[in-house]
Amino acid sequence: MEQRKPYKKGMEYSYTLGAFPTIELLKCRPQDAQEVYVHSTFPERETIEQLCKPYGIPVLVNDKLIAKLSDKENCYVIGIVKKFTCQLSADKSHIVLVNPSNMGNLGTIIRTAVGLGIKNIAIISPGVDVFHPKALRASMGALFRVQLAYYDSFEAYRAEFPEHEVFCFMLNAKRQLTVSNCPKPALFSLVFGNEATGLPDEYKEKGTSIIIPQTEDVDSLNLTIAVGIGTYLFMQNGQGDACSTEDV
Repeated sequence: MEQRKPYKKGMEYSYTLGAFPTIELLKCRPQDAQEVYVHSTFPERETIEQLCKPYGIPVLVNDKLIAKLSDKENCYVIGIVKKFTCQLSADKSHIVLVNPSNMGNLGTIIRTAVGLGIKNIAIISPGVDVFHPKALRASMGALFRVQLAYYDSFEAYRAEFPEHEVFCFMLNAKRQLTVSNCPKPALFSLVFGNEATGLPDEYKEKGTSIIIPQTEDVDSLNLTIAVGIGTYLFMQNGQGDACSTEDV
């Protein structure tokens, strides 16, 4: 077996830290799971072995390696996942993140998107590494349920999906987004800026600029909250991927 080292962006693989994201990997993308390491005290090893057996994925007991790769004391399972690329669906609505810079926020946004029924996410570079173990852990394995792709520019993304109606979430937008006035396009792209600066003013020309109403007591909503609110309102129109209580 290959000697495993702490994660670096240039690696061809990454790590799922914890039982839940590792189980999500084995259920959703077993073809990309290379190995699974379990701690000698982990009580549900049989469950992991049953998921791995049909695909010939090795399950290894290695307490020292788990301690080496994880920065949390309560990590008892680590999956080795081969990095993969995806193609976004042209017939589904998208979330577009422009230069996201926080791994925890990115993972939480992915998890939120899946929970609300959107499974196509574009990242406009530069952006945080979605395969970093911290981002994977924050997504709780939801990354394995989405199609996610990086683009060098918003123009490159737009050229690939010209049929999507673009909505840019901006603090200086004049159009407020509410339950009663939420647009109902057949296909939409919800565009959000990064945590520190939001979207540049030039995005006013790239689509319909909208703002989520808020009080003057805060300067802005947290990015993950804004994505959740915006996605929820647009998804009330039945767009994106069907969402039910069984899916969430």
